Amino acid sequence: MLEDILQGLRAELLTSGPLDTIPDPVWKRTSALNTWGTNAIEGNTLTWSDVEKLLLQQRGVSNRPVPDILETIHHDAAFRGLLQRRAAPVRMATATGLHEAVFHGIKPDAGQWRRVNVRIAGVRHVPPRMEKVIPQMSAWEEAYAKRDVAGEGVFPLAAWMHFEFESIHPFSDGNGRVGRLLLNLHFLKHNWPPVHVLPPDRLRYLRGLDRAHSEGLADLESFLREAMARSLLDLLDQVGTREDELKPLKALATRGSYSAKYLSLRAGQGVLPALKIGGDWRTSPRAHRLYSELVGRTRAP
Repeated sequence: MLEDILQGLRAELLTSGPLDTIPDPVWKRTSALNTWGTNAIEGNTLTWSDVEKLLLQQRGVSNRPVPDILETIHHDAAFRGLLQRRAAPVRMATATGLHEAVFHGIKPDAGQWRRVNVRIAGVRHVPPRMEKVIPQMSAWEEAYAKRDVAGEGVFPLAAWMHFEFESIHPFSDGNGRVGRLLLNLHFLKHNWPPVHVLPPDRLRYLRGLDRAHSEGLADLESFLREAMARSLLDLLDQVGTREDELKPLKALATRGSYSAKYLSLRAGQGVLPALKIGGDWRTSPRAHRLYSELVGRTRAP
């Protein structure tokens, strides 16, 4: 995904004002979607329908474990609070504060660094021993601040900070959810909207983290760019103009020289910004135009 395409979509999103002026109902839905995705990939049993009921309709859900419901409510509050946190530097205390916010009343060590040695299921990498957690998190904090001040690109730095945090695995549990909150805090600090890691993304996301140990951060960064494209399309569909309304690819294929099949191929390759809804790819006229102008057939395989 070309950053120029993302920049074009982002510029349109920001025409109406900064991110904290996005209408509250839109931000509530964004928070609910993020909460459902980040919890679901960790095994939380609430469905998207459950989360909509609980967070958007303020209704109860039945036949779900109490910890799963509490995680959902707490994560939603923590996510919605990221906009208030973005003015402050990202510190070690930011991580422990987010862990406490999500897991208070659920985990006995909420907000505390782990005091046990851990392994990550299905991953060859072994996180550092417990006595190395605080020194390595201190180094993470310092390195992130230096790289940020030096002007490192938003997406390379996002991939690095998230990978390093997950590699340290500083909590006995909940590292993924806290790590993704920190990732989105990074994006919000740089005036980009949050990204969502949803159940269909789980394998690719985890594979990107795993491969980064031996092959570098390219796969993870590529995933984050595609996730950002989806977030931008989704938000613009709600607050943008007619040019931002999501349409089936066949409706846009008539506008230019690209067939719906070709556009579907490029969407699946992560080159054309698109969302899959009901099994079909959708994009906006604006995203289609940006793709045509900045990529075009000359870049096709």
